[in-house]
Amino acid sequence: MKRALSVAALMVALTGSALAADLPSYKAPPPPPLPPPPLWSGFYVGLNAGGTWGNSNNIWTSSAPISSLPGVGAANLYAAYSALGASGVSQGNTSGFIGGGQIGYNWQFWGGRLVAGVEADIQGVASSNSNKTSVTAAGAFPFIAASEIVTTAITTSKRLDYIGTVRGRLGWLFTPTMLVYGTGGLAYGGVSVSTGIAQFNNDCAQFPAGCLASSAFSSGTFSDTRVGWTAGAGLEWMFMPNWSAKVEYLYYDLGNVSYSAGLLTTLGNTLFPGSVVAGVVSQSQTRFNGNIVRAGVNYHFNWGNAPIVAKY
Repeated sequence: MKRALSVAALMVALTGSALAADLPSYKAPPPPPLPPPPLWSGFYVGLNAGGTWGNSNNIWTSSAPISSLPGVGAANLYAAYSALGASGVSQGNTSGFIGGGQIGYNWQFWGGRLVAGVEADIQGVASSNSNKTSVTAAGAFPFIAASEIVTTAITTSKRLDYIGTVRGRLGWLFTPTMLVYGTGGLAYGGVSVSTGIAQFNNDCAQFPAGCLASSAFSSGTFSDTRVGWTAGAGLEWMFMPNWSAKVEYLYYDLGNVSYSAGLLTTLGNTLFPGSVVAGVVSQSQTRFNGNIVRAGVNYHFNWGNAPIVAKY
């Protein structure tokens, strides 16, 4: 009897062990992976190069008579024609190659999907020849038996020597390494513009004994650092740890510039030697605004806290 019970107990034990071996085993889930290091947060520096072209290349010059030879009606008419001839539209050129550098700081937040930052940059501008000439003829005006022809050449030069910006940036990460962003803020630049006016009385060459007035010249310049605004957008790609490449478009506006083009004083020739036949004051104005397209590369120091990384 005891032997039968022992055999039965052994069989039950063996059966329980077999059943236990067939039951599924439960393991604790693996720990979540550590978040990747911050890709965008922190300081960065870089270089850029590209091109710029102006939106407003015209330079407007307007003139008005302020004096004429007293008591001579023909001098009044000559002053009016002189002012008319010294008014016109010419062109300058603020287009060219640009190159420079930038420095900035980024914050990555909102689950790692948004990147906000500030950036400052400065670029030199290598522009092409910026001198343009506009020639106008003010028509014939009769004096005694001659026809006085007033011909005017207006020569202008317009340059953008350098341009920089201080901007905010706000972007969206489509992938952890691809950022599209908008940007805007302050723009500044070194500008220079000049106007030269040369005026001739054609009749003085043909009839020196009978012409009313001789040639006259005036000029004016403006050079300064202008401050305005800028806005644009770009795309930046983190192509390897700590390194990114970007392409960017910016529109800038440094405002209007108005300056004196000088006093155009026409002296008497044969008939009125040494006298001021006509005095004309001239003013020029233009606008410095345009477009920038550039590419650049940045090195990121990643001096910031690791973001909360979303699942892309």
